[in-house]
Amino acid sequence: MTTLLRIDASAQLEDRSLTRRLTGLFTRTFLAAAPDTRVIRRDVGRTPVPAIDHRFIHAAFTPPEARAPWMDARLALSDALIAEVAAADVIVMGAPMYNYGMPSALKGWIDHVARIGETFSFDLARGDAPIEPILSGKRLAVLSSRGEFGFAPGGARAHLNALDPALAACAHYFGVAPDHIETIAIEYQEFKDDRHRASVEAAELRARGLALELAGAGALAA
Repeated sequence: MTTLLRIDASAQLEDRSLTRRLTGLFTRTFLAAAPDTRVIRRDVGRTPVPAIDHRFIHAAFTPPEARAPWMDARLALSDALIAEVAAADVIVMGAPMYNYGMPSALKGWIDHVARIGETFSFDLARGDAPIEPILSGKRLAVLSSRGEFGFAPGGARAHLNALDPALAACAHYFGVAPDHIETIAIEYQEFKDDRHRASVEAAELRARGLALELAGAGALAA
């Protein structure tokens, strides 16, 4: 059975959020093509995870056998989030661009998922590349919206795009290889003109196509 993990990070609700519109469309299309799919939904936009602090770091870097009860309690949410990622074959992520980067809710989720001994190992014997991912073989669909335009490589605002590079840099924590990330973005949102309407239509068409492609890949893998 294929497992799809849907992450929504928009602070907007369904009636105003373009990324939720895309993740919903993607999920419905995926399920129509692969009805036996298990769907896990994690909405960090509605229910943000708490920021990590010194107690989280202390607990995360303490070996499991040496942890005090409060440490296990502090890591319980992180454990649950990591279990969802580990179970997923496909991750669809609603990631709007806020101030040229990712929403704080999404960054908080990543900080809980990127954990030593759980999603990556660290060994100085590897020299200058001590980090090695533990998870692998997953696919990531990033469904985004941007108020302006031209953020793709070679675009007028590519140099301002702090969202896509950050997600690509962190994808190995989710078990996603660089060539298994697909990004679909709605642009011109603040302009609300024909270019924006065309961008919405193109993104929806691509989201449907990607959902069908990944649902088919999941069925073959199963």
